[in-house]
Amino acid sequence: MSETKIAIVTGANNGIGFETAIGMAKAGYHTVLACRSEAKGKAAMAEMQKRVPGGEFALLLLDLSDFESVRHFATAFRQHYDRLDVLINNAGVLDYSGRKASNGYELQLMTNHLGHMLLTSLLLDRMPDAPESRIVSLSSVAHRGARIHFDDIHCENTEGVAAYSQSKLACLLFGDELNRRLQAAGRQVLSLSVHPGGSDSGLFDDMSRLQYYTMKILAPFIIHNNASAAKPSLHAALSPDAKGGDFYGPQGFKELRGKAGKAVRDASAQDPAVANRLWEVSEKLIGEPFRLG
Repeated sequence: MSETKIAIVTGANNGIGFETAIGMAKAGYHTVLACRSEAKGKAAMAEMQKRVPGGEFALLLLDLSDFESVRHFATAFRQHYDRLDVLINNAGVLDYSGRKASNGYELQLMTNHLGHMLLTSLLLDRMPDAPESRIVSLSSVAHRGARIHFDDIHCENTEGVAAYSQSKLACLLFGDELNRRLQAAGRQVLSLSVHPGGSDSGLFDDMSRLQYYTMKILAPFIIHNNASAAKPSLHAALSPDAKGGDFYGPQGFKELRGKAGKAVRDASAQDPAVANRLWEVSEKLIGEPFRLG
């Protein structure tokens, strides 16, 4: 197994993660599906094996809203594999209900950002020190106009999409700050960020019925299928032309659909001081410093 390239895709049982895992397997990677549900993960893996005959897949359970689950996953991965070449931090949740994770943290910040940050920290030392080693963080067009609510990090005094937008801005800031820190440490591992554009990848399931059906009406104009939405992630993970700190997304109208290419960061995502502050706050929320190797 040590000579086989290994990839992890979080949230691989459906949507963009499902198509991303298929793409990694087609590229010759032994692909670990990091999924919360064993039943859904097994069903997805069975379908992937039909889609990619001869493809190598494995399932390990991971609930990113639970730090102990993240640690258990990392331990299990390390017991099975002696290397990790690509980590695609794909899983995400969109929730307007104000739900909390089991530790009381805001669910979207916990799942989309903090859980992935801890996962990356626990596995980074397994990555060969080479530019082909990639960490891909999934942001969203929803990062536009967002801000990090440092005075209300769990968004207890915000409404609507603010908490989700904050979490996706956090993903982008984390990806950029990680790349800066890797470079400063002399590491060749690349950290890149992507957004999928508009895609009904299951994130809309927690919307109200009115919001859901409105999105369905607008869908033909603002979203593309999950296979297309996975292309920015696959480009970041596999392209020899990709560079650390790059940000990829669709190139069509408002970056909602189209061919993958360089994406545009909102002004809110371009301040290294904010990214550094978020990093420090995130380490305190996680309860341990990030391990660069």
